[in-house]
Amino acid sequence: MNTRAIVERERDGKTEVLIQTRNKPNEPKQLELPGGRVEKFEPLLTALRREVKEETGLDVTWIEGEDTRIDTDGINPDIVVECVKPFTAYQTIKGGIDSVGYYFICKAEGELLEEGDHAQKARWITVEELAERIYNDPLQFINIDCAAIKFYLKHRMNVLPN
Repeated sequence: MNTRAIVERERDGKTEVLIQTRNKPNEPKQLELPGGRVEKFEPLLTALRREVKEETGLDVTWIEGEDTRIDTDGINPDIVVECVKPFTAYQTIKGGIDSVGYYFICKAEGELLEEGDHAQKARWITVEELAERIYNDPLQFINIDCAAIKFYLKHRMNVLPN
């Protein structure tokens, strides 16, 4: 399972999103959003904060939906379950690796790393540039992020047609 971040900021009246270049051995250097694997029994939002920090150097300061989080701590001493409202969920339904994960919209602060954990060249781009890139060359992004970016552009920014 994965947790992935759509990190937004406002700059000069425009919304910008953080992207980075995937830097894993024997894999193409495609663009991606920060995020990664949730460790065993790690809370989703803890994993999100950890992955953003490891890959970009930024500290997540706000996560949309974090205030919806509930858990069952105190009900059964042997198990705790959490529920939280993500921005969207994904599942690989053909090819590649069978994968499920959740995207969260968030804000973060700090200095960007030139190179992080399996990622490099983290940078901010405008939503307009993001839309242009996904329209003109979607294969420059990792597969799971293509769907999430299109979902984000359509359902949050209203810049992607049906």
